[in-house]
Amino acid sequence: TLIIINAEIDLSVASVMGLAASVLAYMPLQGQPFWLAIVVSLLIGAAAGAFNGCWVAYVGLTSLVVTLAGVIGYRGVARILLEDASIGEFPGWFDALGQQGFLGPFPFGVVLFFVGVVIVWVVLQRSAYGRFIYVIGNSADVARYSGVNVKRVKMTLFLVSGFVAALAGVLLAARLGAVRGSTALGFELDIITMVLLGGVSIFGGSGTLTGVVLAI
Repeated sequence: TLIIINAEIDLSVASVMGLAASVLAYMPLQGQPFWLAIVVSLLIGAAAGAFNGCWVAYVGLTSLVVTLAGVIGYRGVARILLEDASIGEFPGWFDALGQQGFLGPFPFGVVLFFVGVVIVWVVLQRSAYGRFIYVIGNSADVARYSGVNVKRVKMTLFLVSGFVAALAGVLLAARLGAVRGSTALGFELDIITMVLLGGVSIFGGSGTLTGVVLAI
């Protein structure tokens, strides 16, 4: 949502989800502790987002091109790690995290979603950083001439997008109980549809998180 308001787009989120889930399944097969697999999965997501952000913010390439390449690249790495295998047998507590109630009937992912909504709503609607996102979405040149560090804002947005996508991939693995290289395939269209259906302009500069939550 924040990236599209910023007049950019990230098509690679589903591929980052799949990559993070694949790393999560792959590392224990190599004898690594499961907690380390979770940490590395999240860090890889953040690194993928930072990689996208570097090309967009500092090199100046179009986010559509960069993240479309990411769709192929990150998904390719996931398939290399797991090939055609379906890897499961996660710890019981991890499966329970995605399949059983964490707070009443709500699983952990749903609770975390609403906590995230509150945090992002405050950032977007009640902070200077949120105003920067809107201003850049309307006109990056105007924002730059006004003293806004456009490159840093864009870089941060892509980095956070990658981290959140990886977190979603880890939670999806917990819900499914097994991971393949094709996990979350096609989710990018669902994600973008939710944002646009919520009233966020594809051209940037307008939209609210409330509308997106209603669309979801």
